[in-house]
Amino acid sequence: MSIPPQPPLDAFDVAILKHLQHDNTTALRVIGEQVNLSTAAVQRRIKRMQQSGVITANTAVVNQEALGKPITILVEVHAERTHIEDLDVLKAQMSIPQVQQCYYVTGDADFMLVIVVETMKAYETLARQLFYENRNIKWFRSIVVMDRVKVSLDVPLD
Repeated sequence: MSIPPQPPLDAFDVAILKHLQHDNTTALRVIGEQVNLSTAAVQRRIKRMQQSGVITANTAVVNQEALGKPITILVEVHAERTHIEDLDVLKAQMSIPQVQQCYYVTGDADFMLVIVVETMKAYETLARQLFYENRNIKWFRSIVVMDRVKVSLDVPLD
């Protein structure tokens, strides 16, 4: 995903982003009071950052255990063929709802996946579909997470 050209972020933008990353349901009036801007100015800046691609989504972080998916699995995937067309097909195949995150990476593996499932049986079924039945998967390695020590999508804004 490429980001369109945008004016550089100033201290107000960074302060607003810090608030939004912490809780994007905070009232614009409250953010304005915290960063010393009017509600309208905060709203304009947020809209500009959304249009320029700095803010890409407004989502809720949910407790996966409360939703019956307590198991997190990290998966390294190595492709048999890495021509651009083959990689594009793999990227599409890995972009299914069961895959929480997918990264195209350097190193021994070609992709790193984060998968959350309800049971190991469910993961076995998914692994068959994604990896065993895929002729372009050379190998994959599953790493079962014992404890999610820190989970965040926040970008450091120092």
